[in-house]
Amino acid sequence: MNKIDDYKPGMIVYGRVSGIQPYGAFVSFGEDVSGLIHISELSNGFVRDVNKFVNINDYVMVKVIDVDKDAKQLRLSFKAIEQNARKLRKKTRFPGMPANKIGFSSIKDSLDIWVKEKKYD
Repeated sequence: MNKIDDYKPGMIVYGRVSGIQPYGAFVSFGEDVSGLIHISELSNGFVRDVNKFVNINDYVMVKVIDVDKDAKQLRLSFKAIEQNARKLRKKTRFPGMPANKIGFSSIKDSLDIWVKEKKYD
């Protein structure tokens, strides 16, 4: 896949990080096709430094968001891969609070006993 016509939005592709700027990382897919992972597409959280996520010459798996055939550029997302992985994980449901067998009634039932014990200490 080295031609821009081979890429479609929604595809998951591998590429090599070829450059890093404060606004994102450039990814190369051969000689003719490259793309940008904008800083907002690196993570769901706040990203201060692109270098904390990728380094030059790293191979990354990204999702194609958009294809600009005229410029031979791809708009890429790193976080879309993470979101897909999260959906596949088994969801753990919190069963709720357990039935509580103690409470104010247990204090009321024990209060007389505690008072008698304290009187004889």
